[in-house]
Amino acid sequence: MSKNRILELRNILNDLAYAYYVLDKPRVSDQEYDRYMQELLALEEQYPQYYDAYSPTQRVGGEVLDSFQKVAHQRPMLSLSNAFNLEDLRAFDKRVRQVVEKPTYVVELKIDGLAMSVLYRDGKFVQALTRGDGVVGEDVSHNVKTIASLPMQIDLPGEVEIRGEVFMPKASFEKLNQMREKKGEELFANPRNAAAGSIRQLDSRIAAQRKLDAFWYFFVNAQEFGIEEHSKSLAKLDELHIKTNPLRKVCEDMDQVWAFIQEITVKRHELPYEIDGMVIKVDQLQAQQRLGSTAKTPRWAIAYKFPAEEVETRLLDIVLTVGRTGRITPNAVLEPVRVAGTTVSAAQLHNEDMIKEKDIRIHDIVVIRKAGDIIPEVVRAVTSRRDGTQEAYQFAKHCPVCESELIRFEDEAAHYCVNHDCPARVVESMIHYASKDALDIDSLGDKTVELFHKKGLLRTLEDIYCLHQHRGQILAMEGFQEKSYEKLIQAIEKSKQKPLENFIYGLGIRQIGSKASKVLAKRFLHIDALMQATMEQLVAIKDIGEISAQSILTFFKEPKNMQMIERLKEYGVRMDSEEVVIQESTFTNKTVVLTGTLTQLTRKEAKELLESLGANVSGSVSKKTDLVVYGEEAGSKLSKAQELGVAVMDEEAFLQEVQAYAKDKL
Repeated sequence: MSKNRILELRNILNDLAYAYYVLDKPRVSDQEYDRYMQELLALEEQYPQYYDAYSPTQRVGGEVLDSFQKVAHQRPMLSLSNAFNLEDLRAFDKRVRQVVEKPTYVVELKIDGLAMSVLYRDGKFVQALTRGDGVVGEDVSHNVKTIASLPMQIDLPGEVEIRGEVFMPKASFEKLNQMREKKGEELFANPRNAAAGSIRQLDSRIAAQRKLDAFWYFFVNAQEFGIEEHSKSLAKLDELHIKTNPLRKVCEDMDQVWAFIQEITVKRHELPYEIDGMVIKVDQLQAQQRLGSTAKTPRWAIAYKFPAEEVETRLLDIVLTVGRTGRITPNAVLEPVRVAGTTVSAAQLHNEDMIKEKDIRIHDIVVIRKAGDIIPEVVRAVTSRRDGTQEAYQFAKHCPVCESELIRFEDEAAHYCVNHDCPARVVESMIHYASKDALDIDSLGDKTVELFHKKGLLRTLEDIYCLHQHRGQILAMEGFQEKSYEKLIQAIEKSKQKPLENFIYGLGIRQIGSKASKVLAKRFLHIDALMQATMEQLVAIKDIGEISAQSILTFFKEPKNMQMIERLKEYGVRMDSEEVVIQESTFTNKTVVLTGTLTQLTRKEAKELLESLGANVSGSVSKKTDLVVYGEEAGSKLSKAQELGVAVMDEEAFLQEVQAYAKDKL
């Protein structure tokens, strides 16, 4: 009797969850649902012999991992090439029609979330993997199981792989940030970041609390089940109670595709989740196979990206912030407004010249947008709406934190606070030192550095390596427990072994970014050699100009900086780098630009290969460029190279050229 009731309750709860989370048609009140759940929990506790990992009660989380396991995808998870206008879509259609006589297209919404692959075997959920690098992902099954709309069992035998997008609904995102704000925690920038952060929690209870959802858009092995159209494969997922997005359409040509895109563009911000574009796929699965894929992107699908949304709001004030190098950044304080799905109340104005050039005044109505749908920027002032209350902005003469006089260096647009003891500079320098591209000290983020500085634990950068002496004080702080404390201390110890290029970048020398740090580490191999370098030695290095060289010399002339480095040496921080043997080749001392989609190497692999052959890999084409290596769908960089008369080489010719030098890397 008890077993039958347990099975009955599981079926009832699964049906109710499908109605609520997938169909959006609740059949019972929340209280009634909770009564069923409590009854099932009590029975399962009373009769543990009927435990089932796929029971609805197992979705609440509770599993805690030590780390994520990396797992190879059975089939690569490719990314999509992009289209930005109707002309790009017509060009895609033309390429398709060269292979497929009469294609039809399925147009779907591009969910702004985290790509995921889920595997079922004999009707039961087996595993969920992130995209990772497309070849190897991370097993996040313990967190994906907490997504209430995803069934743990389906009525289909054999092996079934589906792919989709895990996302955080707007309502869940707002609630999460409200909670984090109350706790004094750093807010998530957008729902996508929040979803990604939730999926990568080692404790599944955290993911369960954050109410993630998912849409599944690809039945990977549908043809094994006799399905020959993508649209029908989505219908099959619906039949299996796997949540797909109903906002999709089958189109016969690009005019119909474009009409549907325009329809969704109008209503995109009314949706309860974020989208950043539309995806167009060839419907016929056999045609998809004939079209094939590059190493990174399918030739049978393309993503249309929405243009940046522009909205108007009022600029209430301009405030200054101080960076790690002392750079002063003016920021617009805005009347809060929704832009591309999130509320924006601030935007960078970069420097005094930009404010003057755009004639931006306090109390202006301004047009703002998110660059790349992420970073808010002020586009222009709406001068026609000025009413006499506007005030021209006068740039401050003193630091807003320490009140030292600001300096503007020759040939630079920015102002600087040159007081090394400025509290804002000290905090920002430590945040930079601990950042991922520098010493990568996990758990020592912005808020933690600010808190430790306020409490007197971090007065100088070197104090990072003395935090273990303040165990009791740290554990007494809100949000810190033994586990988080140990994780912080381990990350600090691990940072000591980072190579010289990371250390140089972490020092925060003005004008020296991650690329220049790498160049300097290769050239000098030890911090002592760099500290003793002359102007002549520095400017002789490619990519190190006079301004950068002067910044390096100025930094190492400062006694406080020299003392800091000596103390860091005493704490065991690594100050050297292994010598990299550069193989002489036709690419040695050449400036090379990579563009387009490479099919046999990733962009990173090609860059590392070129650097091992002595090339300088640049991101932009100019008269100083020696060679452009291009792959499929190469765009403006290739065109510019041809206009400038720069030598170009396709991927096949490039691979043939490097084969003689680097057979072991191909």
